Amino acid sequence: MPYRRLPNTDQARLRALRTAIQQSDKQSYGEQVVAYKVIHEAKTYLSGFEKQLIQYQQTLESQVTANKRYQQIVHNARLYISHFIQVFNLSVIRGDIKKEHKLFYQLDPNVHIVPDLSTEAALINWGKCVIDGENERLRNGGLPIYNPTIAKVKVHYEVFKEYKSTQKIHQNTTNRNWEDLVGLREKGDEIILEIWNQVEAKYKDEKPYTRLMKCKAYGLVYYYRKNEKELSKADDLVEL
Repeated sequence: MPYRRLPNTDQARLRALRTAIQQSDKQSYGEQVVAYKVIHEAKTYLSGFEKQLIQYQQTLESQVTANKRYQQIVHNARLYISHFIQVFNLSVIRGDIKKEHKLFYQLDPNVHIVPDLSTEAALINWGKCVIDGENERLRNGGLPIYNPTIAKVKVHYEVFKEYKSTQKIHQNTTNRNWEDLVGLREKGDEIILEIWNQVEAKYKDEKPYTRLMKCKAYGLVYYYRKNEKELSKADDLVEL
């Protein structure tokens, strides 16, 4: 007799439960293979599990869509902050701006390269340094940097910060729904196991092939071991 294995995907769980429920609904009262209480529990669980699965898929899709937009926003913020620093450094090199004014921006007066902006944390830090530094330099009588202006940089920086918070909310919602789904899977596996145990117990005295077919009708999934001969109707005749 081949061995059975519980479902390991959500779709397989749904299929196992639906099959068992549909098969049980065909049975007349008093002829149930699976106890009514267990089938009722399976129906209640199935409804909740389907809703939770849909909810998780929707939040995941929403997060993926939002993340595509977010990556573009991160790109824009990095581009404008980097461009502003490059223009500012060129102004210092030309002598249009005193190099000591770089200290307003937390920049080394003797280094004229753009800081590492590869991480979101770096963007948060250097975006603030650039905006605060430019405002401080202007208060001290300096002329504004153009192309890009600090106002343009600030717009992209603030949008980046706003979407960063929104993206975190998307991630938290998706993670919470995932955890709820994991908990439901454990409960579902318990119900499926109970159904399968009752089905096999009901048909334990049947001939091998007949037992296999009747169990499979209730959604049980069997696998043959390596080199194991597949059962056929002929195996039932051997039993005679």
